[in-house]
Amino acid sequence: MDLTFRQAKVTDLEEIQELFVETIKNTCKNDYTVEQIDVWISSIENKERWMSFLTDQYFIIAENENKIVGFSSLEKGNHVDFMYVHKDFLRKGVANMLFKKLKDKSIKLGFDKLTADVSKTARPFFENKGFKVIRENKNMIKDVEIINFHMRQ
Repeated sequence: MDLTFRQAKVTDLEEIQELFVETIKNTCKNDYTVEQIDVWISSIENKERWMSFLTDQYFIIAENENKIVGFSSLEKGNHVDFMYVHKDFLRKGVANMLFKKLKDKSIKLGFDKLTADVSKTARPFFENKGFKVIRENKNMIKDVEIINFHMRQ
């Protein structure tokens, strides 16, 4: 598999959001209810917020044959904000490579530890990277509780 990595551009937003929605619908269905998933993916409605993610964070994408197959971002130099991989590219090393690029960037910026707020689905990946759960977060979005975990490496 031939992957290329680059910083995301504003023109990538629609494809990034499509991947975000499809990944959550397909990979998180065993950990979250339909109602929780619907509320979670509704975040794409706030385009301005998403634009700020692309412009204010170190936001990278992985491409295969000019198609975005994963994306990840680093907020404030040491917080993994996004880590999503296309359902057809899971367990092929995409997340590992994205993570390595975030970790390398964080080290260049002078940080030696990363934090992340991760879903139940992503928790094993982050534990495999040496992260430990600091606390369980109970997020309320549109009156629906969604649990994730604040983790630190």
